[in-house]
Amino acid sequence: MSQVSGTTDSFDLGQLKESLDPVIWDLFPMDTYFQNTIEKENVTNTQHQWIYDALQAAANNKVEEGDDATYSTLVTVTRVSNYTQISRKAILLSDTTSALNVVGQNPMGRAIMKSMKEYKRDVEFDLLGKQGSSAGATGTARASGGVQAWIAGINAAIPGNTVMPSTGGTGGNTTGTTPSYASSVVSGQVDGTTSTSSVVLADITSAAELAWTDGGEPDVILCSSAQKKYIDALSSLATRTVEVGRTDPLPISNTANVIVTAFGTFKVIMSRYLHRTSTLVLSMDKWAMGQLRAPKVVELAKTGDATKKMIIGEYTLIARNPNASAKLQGFKE
Repeated sequence: MSQVSGTTDSFDLGQLKESLDPVIWDLFPMDTYFQNTIEKENVTNTQHQWIYDALQAAANNKVEEGDDATYSTLVTVTRVSNYTQISRKAILLSDTTSALNVVGQNPMGRAIMKSMKEYKRDVEFDLLGKQGSSAGATGTARASGGVQAWIAGINAAIPGNTVMPSTGGTGGNTTGTTPSYASSVVSGQVDGTTSTSSVVLADITSAAELAWTDGGEPDVILCSSAQKKYIDALSSLATRTVEVGRTDPLPISNTANVIVTAFGTFKVIMSRYLHRTSTLVLSMDKWAMGQLRAPKVVELAKTGDATKKMIIGEYTLIARNPNASAKLQGFKE
């Protein structure tokens, strides 16, 4: 049956109100695990220094009865540094925009809230990054070296704790490198050719062993979503158990949230900010975040019919002793 002639319907009306949901449905993931977990320290200069040390390897120590002592020069400590990095988020809104009736909170308040969240995510990305450090110069920003840069490669001048894919053939080791700390800076990680091999339990165990041999006690495996899928698929995990309390979540339920090895028990945490071909095996107490200027909202001078604000802070990564941690580099995504 057709519409009766002369009917006024919704298509003829000019006074219809819009139908708009009064809520903005945000998608703001804020799982900044590394930044939230490590300690925070106040630093007082753009170059922050610290010292780490290690014991000599154990050896057969025996001397003849009545023998006079012999002396050897003590092994010196390692003194390193990292540079503070300035990060900011700038906001510029016309005063008309601020006066509008909009969905959600006032436009400036919402812009500040979003920018602060974005700032924190940027900091997490930088802390876990593979970039090297830099003192900066006129026209060049200072840079704080990230975790992946501080964990050097096996063949570096000062050997580090990096594991490359162990599978042979074309899927084996890549050309990736991570040089050692030298001349006041830490060099960045070079990825090289990505392997066609995915991570296996032997790779994780090898990385944990490197850190353990140096004296570390790593307790967290931090990985990208790409690497977490392969870790979840490790079949040998099914035969490995860990004691949990009655109210604790089960460690394995189609996903590996706890891995038990001879070199430690590890929580497996997925990170949105870590390089997709890398996995970190971390002693969390050996890392810290140094803050020269804690992030804050600054109101800038008004020019014209607009309002300016800026979120700004200055920080650096402190690798208290990177030899207590290890990384897996160059694995298949």
